Amino acid sequence: MAVPTRKLAAYRARKGIKAHRPDIVIVDLKDHVLGRAAAVIAKQLLLGKKITVVRCEKATVAGTEIRNKIKYLQFLRKRKLSNPKLGPFHHRAPSEIFLRTVRSMLPRYTKRGQKALRSLVAYEGVPVNIVHKGHRVV
Repeated sequence: MAVPTRKLAAYRARKGIKAHRPDIVIVDLKDHVLGRAAAVIAKQLLLGKKITVVRCEKATVAGTEIRNKIKYLQFLRKRKLSNPKLGPFHHRAPSEIFLRTVRSMLPRYTKRGQKALRSLVAYEGVPVNIVHKGHRVV
């Protein structure tokens, strides 16, 4: 990669031009409502940010526990009768549930939506490579 010359660096400093670096935002989902956090993150993904979500298992789902359990069991009953191995697939991991929630808020059949979904990464807990970086609360 070419190093900018002093003249070019001085010009950028005068004009306030910054080198383009994609914004990688780390979001901690602890004690956040799943749908609201997913909506904010989906919008930021469409704006071009790269987002890493940690502690997905600590997110809360709005509504009573009974209502959410009934809704999830109805979701689990949905399957292809002729061959259930062909889908729909019901992911149980909290990070996969969060990814599916965000995916439903994106225009995933367009190039823009597919690119946005690729720039989202979700984890349960906090991975070792992210521990030392700062978390941001949505």
